[in-house]
Formats: sequence, structure tokens, C-alpha cells
Amino acid sequence: MRFLQFSRNLAISSRLGFRNLVTSCRAVVVPRFGGPDVLEIRDHVEVPNLKPHEVLVKARAVSVNPLDLRMRAGYGRSVFEPFLPFILGRDISGEVVAVGDLVRSLHVGQEVFGALHPTARRGTCIDYAVLSDEQVTWKPASTSHVDACAIPFAALTAWRALKSTARITPGQRVLVIGGGGAVGFSAIQLSVAAGCHVSTTCERESIDRVLAAGAEQAVDYASEDFELAIKGQFDAVLDTVGLPDTERIGIHLLKRGGHYMTLQGEAASLSDRYGFAVGFPMAAGLLLKKQIQYLLSHGIAYWWTYMRSDPEGLSEIRRLTEDGKLTIPVMKTYPITQVREAHEAKEKKLVPGKVVLEFD
Repeated sequence: MRFLQFSRNLAISSRLGFRNLVTSCRAVVVPRFGGPDVLEIRDHVEVPNLKPHEVLVKARAVSVNPLDLRMRAGYGRSVFEPFLPFILGRDISGEVVAVGDLVRSLHVGQEVFGALHPTARRGTCIDYAVLSDEQVTWKPASTSHVDACAIPFAALTAWRALKSTARITPGQRVLVIGGGGAVGFSAIQLSVAAGCHVSTTCERESIDRVLAAGAEQAVDYASEDFELAIKGQFDAVLDTVGLPDTERIGIHLLKRGGHYMTLQGEAASLSDRYGFAVGFPMAAGLLLKKQIQYLLSHGIAYWWTYMRSDPEGLSEIRRLTEDGKLTIPVMKTYPITQVREAHEAKEKKLVPGKVVLEFD
């Protein structure tokens, strides 16, 4: 009986991990909207009880995404303002320290990486982050926490557009407008891995990198007219820039039956301007109008695309990462205590690529 009780207690302990010990921890919070100076590191932020399908991850590294800078400045205020102060961060790489009662795919002590949905109100810039078991997967042993945390949010954004929406297949032609950024570079690698022929636009400094990743044509948008330089028509266009000109050119380069996907949808901006109750229906109406317009005029599908959690996508991203077919270069790391400096560096474009925050 004593042995059975000991075994039962050991099993319970291994599932709870540190949850019974950790009730509060350090986090980066946004108490009000503004510049990098508004960011605060608070030492006693509550760690909530886990729901049945959630895991508690001790953060080792989190990346700084463009969305983080925009959220801090007030983008999405119609969603986030009622919840100020909120915790920043989408990506994470770290170690599982506790799991919910119904989690079967992960265990305490496992190294994982993953990402939260864009509208998650409790982010990953915290010593102990809470995610669902579908938002994380085991981290390849050959990939460091710094490199791993740079991948999932950007790659899942590209995955949603190319695999869930456009449903790209081998032999198709894909155009990535803005292939030098994290989402664009992920899209190039995912498309190449799917057997597609990829063309891209990017800044001059990124041309060698995108060609090495498998793009067949790379056009410097600053020195060339890519409307003239890009040849042929495409089955899918992912526009990570989202300007009126890139939208016009991208749609012009599509085959009939193709898919145009832009990261610059207007749901958040209209909701922020007019309030969610008015702005969101306005955005839905605008999207529907464009979809009908381009279907009738060009015979193509038009989409606003965004990241969402996708266990299948995350599993494939993990496999490609493990095989060395999907990477996002990290240009600079900062300790979490220098989060203001990291945001300032990205905002002023002092660091051209991915920035990561490390936890001690």
C-alpha cells in the first residue's frame, strides 16, 4: 500500500511540476500604450492555475515580433485596452514545468517551442508562460532556444496563408512580396519544401539569403521595378508589405483561380478607430466587397491572412526545422531586463533582422 501511494504521489507530482511552488513571477507588461519607455518589468505577476489542456513553460527565450511593437503602441486597442496592463510576447522556447490534467502529448522536463494567437491577452514575456498543448511542440535538440523562439509565430503566419488558404501543391508558382522579413523568409522555405517554384522581392542585403533558401528569382524592390522584373503568372501571392501598389501588382501577376493574401488586413485598424462593435462589421464588409470585386474582375481569391494556432502546421514546422530546411536568422539578443532597448532597436531599425530576448 505504501508503495502504491508513493507511486501515485510521484505521478501527481510529475504532472504538477512546479505549479504548486510557482504562484507569481517576473513579466514584461504594457501598463499603457506608448513608446518603448512604457514597458515595465514587474516581479509579482500571478501565475494562474492550469486548465486541463494547458502547459506551463519556463521561458528560456522569446522573440520580438513587429506585432509586439504595434501592440505596445496601441494597435489592437479595441481588444487589449480593457485588459491593461497586459503581458507582451507571442513566441517562446523553454521547458515544460507543469501540465494540465488532460495533456498527453507533452511531459514535465520536455524542451518545447511554440506561439500564442495574436489576440492572446497573456503573452510569453514572462518567466512562466501558459499555453495550450496545441500551441507548443517539442523543440529539436539541434536547435537552441534562441533560434527556436524566432520561428513559430512567423512560420505559422506563412503556413496559414500558403497551406491552409492557398493550399499550395508541388509545381505551382508562388510569389512572396517582402521575402526578407521573418514571415516572408518562412514563406519562401515552406513553399520550396512543398515543391513550389518561388520568386520574391526583398531588400538588396537579403538577396543572397533568399536565393540560398531556394527562391528562383529575387528582385531588389528599391532599385528595380518588380512589376516589370517579375516574369510570368503565379498560383499564389503572399504580400507581407500590403501597400496599395504591392496589392495592385500582386493581383495583376496572379493566374485566374489564384490566391492573393495580405498580412495588412483592416479588421484591427477599423475596430480601433470606430470601436469593435462598429469597426469589425465595417472590416468584414470591406473584405467581402474586395473579394467580390477581384473574383469578378480577375477571377482570383482575395484574403486577409493572420497567424492562428495549428497543431498540424506546428508539427510540420518542427520537422522542417529539425531537417535544417526552415530557419530564421537571429541578428541580436538582449537579456529580458533590456526589453526597452530591444524594442527601441527594432523601432529605429538599428537591427535589420530578428531580435530575441533571453531569460536568465
